[in-house]
Amino acid sequence: MFKKILIANRGEIARRVMATCREMGIATVAVYSDADEHAAHVLYADEAVHIGGPEPSASYLNIDSIIAAVKQTGADAVHPGYGFLSENGDFAERCERENITFIGPPSHVIRSLGDKITARKIMEKGGVPIAPGMTRPCLDVEEMAKEAEKAGYPILIKASAGGGGKGIRVVRESSELKDAFASAVREAEAAFGDGSVYMEKYFETVRHVEIQILADRFGHVVHVLERECSVQRRHQKIIEESPSPAVTPSLRTRMGHAAIAAAKAAGYVNAGTVEFLLAPDLSFYFLEVNARLQVEHPVTEMITGIDLVRHQILIAAGQRLSLRQEDIEGRGHAIECRIYAEDPENDFFPSPGTITCIKEPSGPGIRNDCGVYSGVEVPVYYDPIISKLIVHGETREYAIERMVKALKDYVILGVRTPVPFMIDVLESEAFQSGEIYTHFIRTHFPDWKPDTRTHDLALIAWVMDELTGNQRAAAGPDSNRIPMPYETLGGWRMA
Repeated sequence: MFKKILIANRGEIARRVMATCREMGIATVAVYSDADEHAAHVLYADEAVHIGGPEPSASYLNIDSIIAAVKQTGADAVHPGYGFLSENGDFAERCERENITFIGPPSHVIRSLGDKITARKIMEKGGVPIAPGMTRPCLDVEEMAKEAEKAGYPILIKASAGGGGKGIRVVRESSELKDAFASAVREAEAAFGDGSVYMEKYFETVRHVEIQILADRFGHVVHVLERECSVQRRHQKIIEESPSPAVTPSLRTRMGHAAIAAAKAAGYVNAGTVEFLLAPDLSFYFLEVNARLQVEHPVTEMITGIDLVRHQILIAAGQRLSLRQEDIEGRGHAIECRIYAEDPENDFFPSPGTITCIKEPSGPGIRNDCGVYSGVEVPVYYDPIISKLIVHGETREYAIERMVKALKDYVILGVRTPVPFMIDVLESEAFQSGEIYTHFIRTHFPDWKPDTRTHDLALIAWVMDELTGNQRAAAGPDSNRIPMPYETLGGWRMA
């Protein structure tokens, strides 16, 4: 077993991986940029190494710096988390060459699945259903126009070399194709250094359902149930749950078998996720494979009791997967809300700044994977995720109620967050009925604004507090001391 693991990431996912390492008695190494010198993951690790400037290219995407940190600390393995280098075939190959264990799939698998065209070909050959569309990259709009006519509009233009919502355009009629094609190519080139795109049929009303898989190097593959990920903004998930309210036991079995077939067709090893589009008639189509741990993996852990990071580490260490398919079952319902520093009133635009105060919710069935603390800066350079709030309940109804309460108990000051927006989503009739599709936010919350009544109540409370003199109760010779609880109650006497 590994004695020391370097986590080539930051924020809440770095802390999440470190937590399992601690349980396993494995020492941890954090890496950090200039912007993250005082970050929570740096303080949580056993040791930390500075790797460069604040820009991702100078630090968390700098392969040479990370490899140097591994050698400097004597780490046995690297866990990439998600984002940054987690699906970078060059990084995985460099680790292989340097005799450093990469906790993830082999480099050739990452490369083949990272190219969406190649992945579609692999799935088609493996008998996994794919949506109608192209199975080759395209840089010619006229060629795509011909294929679009065959598939029928609307279509979806997608970047061949990456994901994360980049390089995606919906085209509903032929007159929109030229501009959408040019725009997608530009964005793909900027995001991935590769402007090639392809086209597949776009389904107007569809769910985004994914299957978690675990695969060891001996050919044993299991699926760890499904996750519903249809509540999205800008093609990126913000609320996930498990199980999906749309997936029946028989459909779960069929989708699970398809995910296992996908993993075997690709020669997959370690943890990964096979993503599908689920149509209203319960037909489903391969979307992509995420060759890494997912942001939403905690909902699977909550309903199964399986520590996915622990299994990642054990598989990477060469051990056989101990789980059997018949042993994996879900209990209850789990929901995750991604808490970003972003402004839901302004198209979820990032809202970096200093966290002046944070009070995390707690209680039965509540888990908060958090990457910040009061006084720390949310930098402008990285994905602005603050934490992932996860709840578990006996039923979906109980889980929704628990999540709403947890969100209302979550205090984050200094930056904007989508917490009020998420409360409104969870309390909406459409969400509670399980009628969730990828256009959910666009349909039900196109021009969302917060309820200003709570803001008004806060102002009234502040004014009343000032008028009653409660803030002056602590005044005296030592005005900087923290007042005793009874000193903040205003006028009172003992009966």
